[in-house]
Amino acid sequence: MAVNMAQETRQETGEVPPLDPARIRADFPILAATVHGNPLVYLDNAATTQKPRAVLDAIARYYTEYNANVHRGVHYLSQVATEAYDEARRKAAAFLGATVDCEVIFTRGATESINLVAHSYGRQHVLPGDEILITGMEHHSNIVPWQILCKESGATLRVVPIDDDGNLIMEEFDRLLNERTRLVAVTHVSNALGTVNPIRDIAAKTHAVGAVVLVDGAQSAPHMPVNVRELGCDFFVCSGHKMYGPTGIGLLYGRAELLDAMPPYQSGGDMILSVTFEKTIYGRLPSKFEAGTPHIEGAIGLAAALDYLNAQGLDRVAAHERGLIRYAESALRAVPGLRLMGAPRQRAGVIAFTMDAAHPHDIGQVLDEAGVAIRAGHHCAQPVMKRFGVPASARASFGLYNTRDDVDTLVQGLHEVNRIFA
Repeated sequence: MAVNMAQETRQETGEVPPLDPARIRADFPILAATVHGNPLVYLDNAATTQKPRAVLDAIARYYTEYNANVHRGVHYLSQVATEAYDEARRKAAAFLGATVDCEVIFTRGATESINLVAHSYGRQHVLPGDEILITGMEHHSNIVPWQILCKESGATLRVVPIDDDGNLIMEEFDRLLNERTRLVAVTHVSNALGTVNPIRDIAAKTHAVGAVVLVDGAQSAPHMPVNVRELGCDFFVCSGHKMYGPTGIGLLYGRAELLDAMPPYQSGGDMILSVTFEKTIYGRLPSKFEAGTPHIEGAIGLAAALDYLNAQGLDRVAAHERGLIRYAESALRAVPGLRLMGAPRQRAGVIAFTMDAAHPHDIGQVLDEAGVAIRAGHHCAQPVMKRFGVPASARASFGLYNTRDDVDTLVQGLHEVNRIFA
């Protein structure tokens, strides 16, 4: 099934030069590993991505050359560490298209970023009788915080349904959005279906009723160019470990005027201007939301990951992965008894499927024996599984280092599943 991917990608994308997967794969040491005697085929990128040597080296340099706490230190190591940490924020702000650096807050990941907004913005602005609007394709981390907020505030949670292809039913969005809506929380790209949502349209309609919009970009930021000003969102969240960076670090973008008016999410050191027993004056943005010693090496590693993505070009990454998705969809449809979950108008990163012959967990186990890493389960998106009438699905998710050979190996493994279980 293999074809000249570079040639086809060049034809499909016009002026965008193709990625060189062989060169890119050499940058990721773990991709040379073997699993059960077979070369590793890593197709679990929606759960976490592998890390290029540039990220590993950046973290090692921090610990071996300038390990120190940041801010207020007058000695050399602290000054170097502080500059590296602050530079990481500048790079993150540029990567997301923020207007000013202080609009980017370092968190532990997309989940903490959403919780920060739910607690700090939500408790101020969501009142009894108000409504929060989410969609039927959200990750649990973009459902549960809003459920808790609604329970605490007396607000109502509304859900925009999805159709049989896995697209948002925008007519229902228009119907549910109203003057009582205070916040819309929507995924940019579904982690269970790969659906790419029309964020610009959603944001414009949300602002027209006086509400704000939070975008879960955990599955979009690694796969396509993101500019928060062009999207028109008020908040945007993403996770470093899904962007070829370390675990335990993430980003919250918020418009400066919104963040400035929000109370701190946590309190302690480094988020204050002054403390007495009578009164505490909180620090300015972004320190107000970064209490305690931050994840310094995480920020530095994430900055290296953003440099790496920028060097490849997010437009080239997106074009490469679009070609892979189309190739994989066609190849998977040829597997007897396999059904793709959804057929969204635009898909990125993810293809989920079920097979008549075997449960997704059995599929995952057989593929693991062949060295193929996929994800099997509900993917922290149980409402999506319920919508499609399945308890779980198998999910192959792609990154910039994946190739059509990886897809071919996946398909060979699925034929083996049929041989064993059918």
